[in-house]
Amino acid sequence: MSLDKFISTLDQLEKDALDSFENAADADAVEETRVRFLGAKKGALKDVQKMMGGIEPSDRKAAGMRLNAFKSKVQESFEASQSRLGGGEASGIDPTFDATLPGIRPNVGHIHPITQTINHLMEIMGRMGFEAAEGPEVEDPWHNFVALNIPEDHPARDPLDNFYLATASATQAGSEGSQLLRSQTSTVQIRVMEQHEPPIRVISLGRVYRPDAPDATHYPMFHQMEGLYVDKHVTMANLKTVLRVFATNYLGGDVQIRFRPSFFPFTEPSVEVDFLWNDTWIEFGGAGMVDPAVFEAVGYDPEKVSGFAFGLGVERLCMRRHGITDIRDLYSGDLRFLRQF
Repeated sequence: MSLDKFISTLDQLEKDALDSFENAADADAVEETRVRFLGAKKGALKDVQKMMGGIEPSDRKAAGMRLNAFKSKVQESFEASQSRLGGGEASGIDPTFDATLPGIRPNVGHIHPITQTINHLMEIMGRMGFEAAEGPEVEDPWHNFVALNIPEDHPARDPLDNFYLATASATQAGSEGSQLLRSQTSTVQIRVMEQHEPPIRVISLGRVYRPDAPDATHYPMFHQMEGLYVDKHVTMANLKTVLRVFATNYLGGDVQIRFRPSFFPFTEPSVEVDFLWNDTWIEFGGAGMVDPAVFEAVGYDPEKVSGFAFGLGVERLCMRRHGITDIRDLYSGDLRFLRQF
């Protein structure tokens, strides 16, 4: 085949292809035209490529350049038709899309009620001048027991009442060389007093662990808010005022709370704090004046400073505020329950 005839054939095919794409009325017609001219198996382009074998070697370069120009021109016309009709990848638009239909609302997560409660507690206590402090959840007996005036033979140190951890060194559970998951956030007050001089006004919120059997009001892992205020001339009246102001702000102005005499190794005198719920008094924390032995353990002079400490159960506060009757619901992972908050 001569070069002139080859080019003439391509010119006619190009004209037919461009006219067909321009006159295509819908996406189906565009696709049909593409297959007719550019199809890999039976397209006109494939037939033309076969003609290349009959062209003189000296003319093949010119023939190849015209063939490439033909392919580019037809491909551009194909893409332009797709864009014009809104039916193809070139436009990125789904021809079946209806902008007037209502959209599909995406699933958006939200903050867990326990975290909501912690944030609220920090905000309330922050207004009273308490700063947040943190400490490790894996503790040593010094911070968890000894510095808090809890002796070796105290029931709170029993291996059955704590989560002691296996370590590389073989140590007896409860000895000062072992480690355990902290059973109270009071450990943080010891660490704060070891590092800072009075006055101190801090709260710590976090997880604590005790091997309790799960029931409606107990769980082996729960959260506490520990409060500590150390300064000169701090009294029990300051403690009661702070707790009453806190309870009124979080639980509402109609909440009824009471203070019962109690005993804790790290406070003297000590009280239990209860609130009235469903005509029943529910304990939500312990409190008291910091024992002088605790001050001595961290290097404070109990003759010069005094202070109070309190520990409140975050879950019980959350349950009281939201009317939850079973603490296990907070950890069930049931989205039908959690989406309510």
